Amino acid sequence: MSTSHDFPGRVADAPSDNFVYRALPRALWPYAQLARWDRPIGWQLLMWPCFWSSALAANADMGPDGVFSLKVKLFHLFLFFLGAVAMRGAGCTYNDIVDHRIDMEVARTRSRPLPSGRVTRLQAKIFMVLQALVGLFVLLQFNGFTIGLGLASLLVVAIYPFAKRFTDWPQFFLGLAFSWGALMGWAGVFGSLSFAPVWLYAAAIAWTIGYDTIYAMQDREDDALVGVRSTALLFGEHAKAWLSGLYALTVLFLLFAFIAGHVAFLGYVGLLIVALMLAWQVLILDIDNPDQCLKLFKFNHPVGAMIFLVLVVSLVTHSR
Repeated sequence: MSTSHDFPGRVADAPSDNFVYRALPRALWPYAQLARWDRPIGWQLLMWPCFWSSALAANADMGPDGVFSLKVKLFHLFLFFLGAVAMRGAGCTYNDIVDHRIDMEVARTRSRPLPSGRVTRLQAKIFMVLQALVGLFVLLQFNGFTIGLGLASLLVVAIYPFAKRFTDWPQFFLGLAFSWGALMGWAGVFGSLSFAPVWLYAAAIAWTIGYDTIYAMQDREDDALVGVRSTALLFGEHAKAWLSGLYALTVLFLLFAFIAGHVAFLGYVGLLIVALMLAWQVLILDIDNPDQCLKLFKFNHPVGAMIFLVLVVSLVTHSR
């Protein structure tokens, strides 16, 4: 893996050929890195539960003639995409501000903009606020219930960066924050919640704990040295057993969400494919291979896309 020394101005744990370095002036690179625009996997994983929830709501919102009511529009999906990019960026910037000193002690993170001194804490805070304002603009396009629900998520978001200091389960708090979209898409259609999005939220939490545990396997040695806690350290050599359980819960809770959301038969067939994709990760995982752990973590982007596709296929089946 190439390091930041090979490509000045880059960070050690992101692709050095990312579009950020071709499309943006060099002066903006540190801000793009704070927002993780050079690592799109973050906003992708934040976006997918929003898309699932919108598609699940569309399945449940079918009219008597078999055609859904168009309350879920492509505009909603665009808003969730924009909101995911903005809020992922704001959250990462906030996380880097909180973890400034820890990142200086970890080999993988010390090349980031704050520990490397390429931006100041004040500049990072201003950039964080600007991104949050974009997220607020997106949120205000929805109904009042959804706006309140979105604002409520900020409490969990604020707690997450500190979780690694007081619990072995910081990935659980990440799951609470990253999975919130599983509630938002449904609320954006109905202006309320029901069992379907709650089960979807539970599935997304279990999924997030699983994939972020795989991600955290890269930092086990450094985390142990600096006193940072994680499920990767907690699970240790029993990681495969824990991940098997977490991914099994993901599929089970998705099944409950599908039932409550009136998903068509082909949706359940597609869920079997999702289960195989998750099982494959556990089967081939080598917790002592950081490069493989990163690849398996990123593989959860197509997993998220598959769940959305399954729900879209179900919707098309409904409309016939």
